[in-house]
Amino acid sequence: MNSRGVLLFLLAAAAHGAPISLDPENPRYFLFREKPVLLITSGEHYGAVLNLDFDYSKYLDALAAGGMNLTRTFSGVYVEPPGAFHIAQNTLSPDPERFLSPWVRSDETGYANGGNKFDLMRWNPAYFERLRDFVSQASERGIVVEFTLFCPMYEDAQWLLSPMNTVNNVNGFGAIGRNDVYDLTKNGDLGNIQEALVRKIIGELADADNVYYEICNEPYFGGVTLEWQRRIAAVISETEQNLPLHHLISQNIANGSQKIDNPIPQVSVFNFHYANPPSAIAQNESLKKPIAENETGFKGTDDDYYRREAWEFIMAGGAAFNNLDYSFTIKHEDGSFKFPPSQPGGGGAALRKELKVLGDFVRSFEFVKMKPSPEVFHGTLPENCHCRILAETGRQYAIYLNGSAPQPLELELPAGRYSVEWIHAMTGIPTEGARTMQHTGPVCAIPTPGGSGEFALKILKSE
Repeated sequence: MNSRGVLLFLLAAAAHGAPISLDPENPRYFLFREKPVLLITSGEHYGAVLNLDFDYSKYLDALAAGGMNLTRTFSGVYVEPPGAFHIAQNTLSPDPERFLSPWVRSDETGYANGGNKFDLMRWNPAYFERLRDFVSQASERGIVVEFTLFCPMYEDAQWLLSPMNTVNNVNGFGAIGRNDVYDLTKNGDLGNIQEALVRKIIGELADADNVYYEICNEPYFGGVTLEWQRRIAAVISETEQNLPLHHLISQNIANGSQKIDNPIPQVSVFNFHYANPPSAIAQNESLKKPIAENETGFKGTDDDYYRREAWEFIMAGGAAFNNLDYSFTIKHEDGSFKFPPSQPGGGGAALRKELKVLGDFVRSFEFVKMKPSPEVFHGTLPENCHCRILAETGRQYAIYLNGSAPQPLELELPAGRYSVEWIHAMTGIPTEGARTMQHTGPVCAIPTPGGSGEFALKILKSE
């Protein structure tokens, strides 16, 4: 990004004002550009900035055209070797000498994946220009960026590619094992390097309104300590203390679910991976903060599982959902790559269209006034049916049925006049026209669409 690009970036950020934050009316959801926002996406595998061959303009165009409003990207302290996790054309696996790091290359040859080693005492201007441009282009399209600062070294193969490994830098830093990289008692000079990187990134994106920071991807692997996570959260907060904009901090808690008993004070967003069933939301309701599923996959390549998972999570009160979408690759930044059946997950235009149906459905309500309300359901569900309900009692009800629906659906509603409409959750097409229902209370019986499938019901109080 040239000087004019930097100026446009700053002007755009200033025009938008405050960054994405917690909604003051319901802090379980986000507020973005003065409106409540639900974040739903199916995005690439986190290499948009660090992989020089990835055309992120086309990628962001595809996200926006599909109605997606979130992307997640990694900082460049971590990359993957070809074939990692059986991912074809992995964007986190740059070709030799196409890896862009926050640190500049030195004059000394010997980086494990081609080219010169890195100098961890000098920043790489080209990296930060690309980062600012990526965030700026996402902002223009109304897309929020979750910027993941760090990632554990799952195996030696990843650690052997990291600039923080002593074999890849000219500074002698990182002469440690991969499980010691994120441990304050063991990582030595790398601790200072990591903190400096956090401060540098925050300074570069200080005026961005569409960014929030994740401390570390999957810190429950690779020896990442809670003390180190607390330190990084403190560094983010301390760095922004005297800056005009303060950005949200997210923390990846667990795969699946976990009760959060001692949250890091600076953390406002709690992330889970592969959170189906979405029990992590109910377990942590008392936090009154956004619960997000910012990665899913590893259930094969079919869309059905991920669509259902998204509906289950968002309709249980989730604030954000991000499916790993392997149709985004180099030369297929429009999301058109036909991945092999060996992929660990899926994605593609069809799934993104289905996720847009979910987003449009929930956003058609004043969802910020709603909360998970399983008590509205009356009766017993068939064994193979799931029911999720978001409601503002007596005013608006969003209901998702997955499986063989009960016939009829019995709900406890206050007496009143309501409009009722069913849609197919996969397509958004109404099963029939909306109708009006006069209800005398307390339990009403609403006929359900016939057969097994996925259906969503919208109930609004008629004024």
